[in-house]
Amino acid sequence: MWKSALLLILFSFNIKSDLPDLNAKIITYVDSVMGKKVDRGECWDLAAGALAYSGAYFDRSSMKTVTIYGRKLNPKKEDIIPGDLIQFENIEMKWTVGNTTYSAAMGQHTAIVYKVNDTGDFEIAHQNTSDWGKKVGVSNFNLNHVTKGKVMIYRPIKEKG
Repeated sequence: MWKSALLLILFSFNIKSDLPDLNAKIITYVDSVMGKKVDRGECWDLAAGALAYSGAYFDRSSMKTVTIYGRKLNPKKEDIIPGDLIQFENIEMKWTVGNTTYSAAMGQHTAIVYKVNDTGDFEIAHQNTSDWGKKVGVSNFNLNHVTKGKVMIYRPIKEKG
């Protein structure tokens, strides 16, 4: 039993040590608040807390524009890694498992990539959801299921530049 726990700890450490420093700190922060309400429990409160904890740049200069969390990534050309931030804008999703077709929608929502399962397939940490209410939880998000709207992914950066 203790060998399994030790392997899990070492595996988790290796994953974080392979990440850029800011991304690793963001995942450390998410781990520390998992299952808890961050600030007022709004989705972007989790991102703001993670960015403040890590010392990363965060531009929220205007509520009329999209919040900027760092360097915008192109998921078709760049790897997405744990600790990257996602901003959803009026997305619709559709996917099929077996004989069942599912659909979902999100207005404006913010999440953090918690784990990468495959290209475009992530576990995301977020709060203010129908599953966990105002507490931080993790769910699956597959970029390939998006049929409408914008999904912007950002790599945390130290300062604007």
